[in-house]
Amino acid sequence: MSEGTGDSTSKRELEDGIQRDFSTSMSYGDYLRLDTLLSAQVPLSDPPQHDELLFIIQHQTSELWLKLMIHELRSARALLRTDDLSPALKRMARIKHIQHTLTDQWSVLATLTPSEYALIRPFLATSSGFQSAQYREVEFLLGNKNADMVKVFSHDEGARAALDELLHEPSLYDEFLAHLSRQGYAVPARLLDRDWSQPYTADAELVDVFAGVYAAPDQHWGVYETCEELVDIEDAFQQWRFRHLQVVQRVIGHKVGTGGSSGVDFLRRALSLTFFPELYEVRTRIGE
Repeated sequence: MSEGTGDSTSKRELEDGIQRDFSTSMSYGDYLRLDTLLSAQVPLSDPPQHDELLFIIQHQTSELWLKLMIHELRSARALLRTDDLSPALKRMARIKHIQHTLTDQWSVLATLTPSEYALIRPFLATSSGFQSAQYREVEFLLGNKNADMVKVFSHDEGARAALDELLHEPSLYDEFLAHLSRQGYAVPARLLDRDWSQPYTADAELVDVFAGVYAAPDQHWGVYETCEELVDIEDAFQQWRFRHLQVVQRVIGHKVGTGGSSGVDFLRRALSLTFFPELYEVRTRIGE
């Protein structure tokens, strides 16, 4: 090796087998349709504001992760419907990792100062994350049903139809309870045949069922594990909600949201919502 040239460490030669010609074959960019994806960031600020690209990419990537979460939630729900518990648990494990990624993303947006956000906020007009149809799909799949939310999407027939369909279908938790019933657990019949469009409410008899599971986890391991996976998902969802609240409060304080909500106060009220109430209530019973 010649001293002083650094050639042996500063350059990596392409191997002979590496594909170079994509005139007739698929490239990485072709497969991912990067021409479409990377042209979807169109800042509106005039004069251009440096931080608008951050704001756009933050929310676009969140929507991509939400799309994957919906894909996994729908699959987990379908698998529970056919009593395929093991692959359903695999889906739930992936959902948790998606949730953690979404929560971590808030740290990037938190680098946006109030002064910087004030320069781009006028160009958002009435658009708001409150209007994310995919976020509402996730909530509906997890059981937080609210028919009034469907009305927000009357301008988008596809989104409205998807939400209306989910509104009237069993949630992931509903399918879990049906699975338990088919396995011989004493799930109250009123929970198995109800109006799925209505918000789920806690049931004391179901707490008794889960108390039996938690009293002898080795005898009910599959159900026990599923209960804990569901608690993990709810816990991760609440962390996302709280981190969202923190970032909004940090960036805009107590201003009214661009979509017309009360902003921080509206987000704070969401922290009281729960998807799987009995799985939290049963914790009071354990060890008594």
